[in-house]
Amino acid sequence: MHIADLLTADRVACCEQSASKKRVLEQLSTLIAGGQQALSPTDVFDSLIARERLGSTGLGHGVAIPHGRVKNGTETVGAFIKLQNPVDFDAVDGEPVDLLFGLLVPEQSTQEHLQLLAQLAEMFSDAEFVAGLRQSGSAADLHARLSQWKAPD
Repeated sequence: MHIADLLTADRVACCEQSASKKRVLEQLSTLIAGGQQALSPTDVFDSLIARERLGSTGLGHGVAIPHGRVKNGTETVGAFIKLQNPVDFDAVDGEPVDLLFGLLVPEQSTQEHLQLLAQLAEMFSDAEFVAGLRQSGSAADLHARLSQWKAPD
């Protein structure tokens, strides 16, 4: 599965305001649940926050990949938020986070979950790509950049 397969334009937000880790996870939950009849923002938030309790999903360099599993989910769904001002996310390097890719997978999709996390980690380790995301000024541009990313050969 490619990032473009799980991220729609209406699940990308640019220059959002958020005062805390909890609030940005709530915003991601709303984006992920949007258009998904089987999911509520509360169920998504509960899954994301349960995973955060195990350890921060802040990768470092201002990037986080909050992710979780949900029992009643039928498909893998992603959402992306670029914050106007970074928030403390307990990232491994102690740096605040301004780029967040939220991922929710059905409970039984273990292998797919791991593959997508590896793909996202590779994507966000590309410093030039991340710089381009930070320069983007619209949700449409962010969506295009994220959808067109391909791993270097």
